[in-house]
Amino acid sequence: MLFRQLEYLVALSRERHFARAAQSCYVSQPALSEAIRKLEEELDVPLVRRGRSYEGLTPEGERILMWAQRILADREALTDEVGALRTGLSGRLRIGSVPTASGAVSLLTGPFCVEHPMVTVDVTANLRSEEILRQLQNFELDAGITYLPETLPDGFLAVPLYEERYVLLTNIGDGLARQATATWTEASRLPLCLLTSTMQGRRVLDEIFGEAGLRPSPRVETDSVASLFSHVRTGRWASIVPHAWLHVFGVPDGMRAVPLVEPTRTMPIGLVTTAREPGPVMARALAETARTTDVAAILERLPGTAKA
Repeated sequence: MLFRQLEYLVALSRERHFARAAQSCYVSQPALSEAIRKLEEELDVPLVRRGRSYEGLTPEGERILMWAQRILADREALTDEVGALRTGLSGRLRIGSVPTASGAVSLLTGPFCVEHPMVTVDVTANLRSEEILRQLQNFELDAGITYLPETLPDGFLAVPLYEERYVLLTNIGDGLARQATATWTEASRLPLCLLTSTMQGRRVLDEIFGEAGLRPSPRVETDSVASLFSHVRTGRWASIVPHAWLHVFGVPDGMRAVPLVEPTRTMPIGLVTTAREPGPVMARALAETARTTDVAAILERLPGTAKA
């Protein structure tokens, strides 16, 4: 009964609505409400601020929520561990990725699924770096693929995967398409389609432009790397994309990917997991795949990625 009560509390915190939380747990709203009320009685503390609708957790509820997430995650990790010892790894692996790195996720999930055929993989590919760390901390993800800061926060481990570099994606008829490289200054003069300014991938580009004393004014902004490619295809715009996405789309007909220089900048991308011991068996298995898969070497063979 305790596990079920904790599951209901976690669901209520996530959904922030009694009916939606009950629906996500496949129970009636009265059953969920009563279970949480009984948990409050057993712990002798109020957990939920109640009004006409859900108003959030009490300070005590927030502390209990942290324990609930940990207890449920440990129970799931124990179940996975026992299952792996008996019949091999099975269950569901949850991966979060920043959008600019999501094109490279398959380079890990491919060999991972070959090694562990009974595991299913759930990839969320539109998360910000800080959201990935938050969800890892809250046991909502098993692993994340994201930018690696110089110093990773306490409680996390990282396996470096590759250095993200940038290419100018432009129409083959553009003059820059005939060059071996293009400068950021030359790119800034083109009608650009870029990621939205709220995304970390765009903030990286703005920092590089700023290093060159430039402030680009894109004609089109989007939250989708695929949308960048589709806009360049029209012949009206150029874009700056992470070279790893050439693994997904290649260089489409009528386009050219030109390495960007002056300055030449890279950003480290890696697999991040929590530093819990012994840690979830799913996360440990994926980290082992990351250590034995040379993602950087695969991406080095892509067009438009020659180092200047």
